Amino acid sequence: MDAIVLGGGLMGAASAYFLARRGVRVTLLERNRVGSGATVASFGNIRRSGRYIPQLGLARRSLALWGEAARMLGRDVEFRATGHLRLIFSQAGLDEMRAFAEAARPWDVDLEELGPAEIRSRFPGLGPKAIAASFSPKDGSGNPRLIAPAFAEAARRLGAEIVEDAEVTAIRTSASGFRIETSRGAYAAETMLNTAGAWGARIAARFGETVPIVAKGPQMGVTEPLPHRILPVVGVWAHDHGGGYLRQVERGNIVFGGGAERTDVSLDSGHAKADPARLPGQLRALLPILPALAHVAVIRTWSGCEGYVGDGLPVMGPSATTPGLFHAFGFCGHGFQLGPGVGDVMAEVMTTGRTEVFLHDFRIDRF
Repeated sequence: MDAIVLGGGLMGAASAYFLARRGVRVTLLERNRVGSGATVASFGNIRRSGRYIPQLGLARRSLALWGEAARMLGRDVEFRATGHLRLIFSQAGLDEMRAFAEAARPWDVDLEELGPAEIRSRFPGLGPKAIAASFSPKDGSGNPRLIAPAFAEAARRLGAEIVEDAEVTAIRTSASGFRIETSRGAYAAETMLNTAGAWGARIAARFGETVPIVAKGPQMGVTEPLPHRILPVVGVWAHDHGGGYLRQVERGNIVFGGGAERTDVSLDSGHAKADPARLPGQLRALLPILPALAHVAVIRTWSGCEGYVGDGLPVMGPSATTPGLFHAFGFCGHGFQLGPGVGDVMAEVMTTGRTEVFLHDFRIDRF
């Protein structure tokens, strides 16, 4: 069996790796550089709390793969299981957290509920006005700049062909499969996996499959280094105070996001830009989480092109119109944690025709 993977973000690179590990001859086609789109714009959050409940089986499988990533890929991708702290500032947030904790328990998501005194003693400086918090000790973060290239390099070592700067100009089908014409030449395979991110709906539309999707850019930033070490990733429940989130990397810098509206992105260019005018409001939204940000310099901001599906869920699974075609795109800004699991599950589906991981709600024909 051979396969073409369209799109070299985390989903595509991981899929190429797991397909190659199953003995499939794989060609990965990326229009820019591997990992240069939504993946590199990611905050790097590896969280399960707050997810759509039927997605937790996939999240559990993916978390196990994150734990094996350094050994599996031969490179430290900076996965750190430092825990995920989500602060609560309202009764609505507390109710949401408790309802999720109960529903998620069968999926091994163990949330510890903390009161104000425990927050102050265990995580000094965080959420001084929080009324409660949840703590998920097995979650954490990874480095968005390292993970997709690491999967691509590992796939190449297994025999996969990684083709960058390959703009797709035509896709044709035949009795033998798919022929993809690109700016770097033509490629053919029996099967094709669409992991084109925000552009995934354009690929699907070529096969008569319509997906409502918009392209948005998150507002991300990083500060100068701080001496005090904040170990967990920190967020909020119920979008209290704008839904901001932050984490501190080992060099001391605070990486942050949320607290600001995402910008519109044109798919024709794919270029997403951070908006400097939104930064002051974003930082004010983050102050209830970490008041020390009031005295810290922001040294860089950035954004990236993410695809948001109309119902907030990704498209994942086989095509409903075309044998041999598969999709995994539109993860709505929540795909980083799922990436390794998506690659593993898609390789399983493509080679065996089945998986025990629940995918029904993500099927493309739901639209």
